[in-house]
Amino acid sequence: MTAVLERTKRQAPATLGNRQIHAVAACYFVASFAALGLPPYLTQILPSLGDREARWAGLLYIVPTVFGALGAPLWGRLADRYGRKRLLLRAQLGLAVSFLLAGWADSLPAFTAALVLQGVLGGTFAASNGYLAAALDGSRLSWALTLMQGAARLALVAAPIVVGSLSPWVSPHRQYALLAVLPLAAALMLAALPEPPRAARPAADAPAAEGDEADESPAPGSLRLLYALEFAFVLATVISYPYLITLVEERLPGLGSLASGVLFALPHVCYPLLARPVHTAVAHRPLLGAVTGFGLVAVALAGHWGAGTLVSFVALRLLLGAGMTLGLVSLSALAAEASRGRRPGRMFGALEFISKAGAVVAGAVAAVSNDLWGPAAPIVAGSAVAALTALVSTPTLLRWSR
Repeated sequence: MTAVLERTKRQAPATLGNRQIHAVAACYFVASFAALGLPPYLTQILPSLGDREARWAGLLYIVPTVFGALGAPLWGRLADRYGRKRLLLRAQLGLAVSFLLAGWADSLPAFTAALVLQGVLGGTFAASNGYLAAALDGSRLSWALTLMQGAARLALVAAPIVVGSLSPWVSPHRQYALLAVLPLAAALMLAALPEPPRAARPAADAPAAEGDEADESPAPGSLRLLYALEFAFVLATVISYPYLITLVEERLPGLGSLASGVLFALPHVCYPLLARPVHTAVAHRPLLGAVTGFGLVAVALAGHWGAGTLVSFVALRLLLGAGMTLGLVSLSALAAEASRGRRPGRMFGALEFISKAGAVVAGAVAAVSNDLWGPAAPIVAGSAVAALTALVSTPTLLRWSR
């Protein structure tokens, strides 16, 4: 028994204070500005690089995502081996370098190469989560991961607005170079944080040592379940993004681009408002929260098919925001549970790969379905994915509830 207690003490993660957790989330928020705020303006950037009709905008939009997915597992493993803080700093500096190159690129091939480097050298979300998972556990880790998702939602809403506001003075193309200062500032902030222990955690499938308690290792199959739910959730929600504004303008002509943009952002605004109470409700029953979230997403997206008034769109977007918040917070809690006894860098690198793969598939399916059936088709496809996932996950939920 004494040996078990001593081993547990040696392997216990270094704790982070709330200020340090908030600092990591804030660093991810500021570093995400260029990555999330500038791609919507590719149609304005590409004509100055020789692509007069911006035909490559759709492909270049997903280039950082594709290469980020390919690089995430490698960076995660290197973080476990060489230190999570070191690899987190590397990710921030990698973003800064790629943004500078993109901002000063004077041709389409050079700009494309910079976007490839952004994907390969970035990975700040996986690196930040791996860092937090090495220093936190249980409900504190799930709340920290929830804060990271909140930072991503805020950046997704605020960044395009800031970029658009700066456009009269600095072109979106040159803003890549200007906004490179943000990941540099984030790296300076992160340099003051402690380094979590580098000792490798036991593999998830490693046999328990004699005398270990059964609840010290992850639940069997929890990692596969997490990956499946993450892929399905990203696919179901992201597939509705590209053509939503087109659908709104088709159903509500004359509404205006500002109001359409507000409708697009409404679900993401719900997250920071609801995340805390939702986390309290689902922290100890995350699978129930995830299944409920999928159900709400399915209903909300299906409703877009027949929506024809501003009131109906607002109600559906708010319902979608509630479902997205439930799903994202529950996935964070499931990720915190799955990280117990596993190498956090490797796990969150793989999770980032799964997430980005879901986004790439969502973009491809959205483009094809829109061409065949119109702008409502991708949204209905997202509803179908969410509903199917909720149905398939229900037996697992019932089994876990026994």
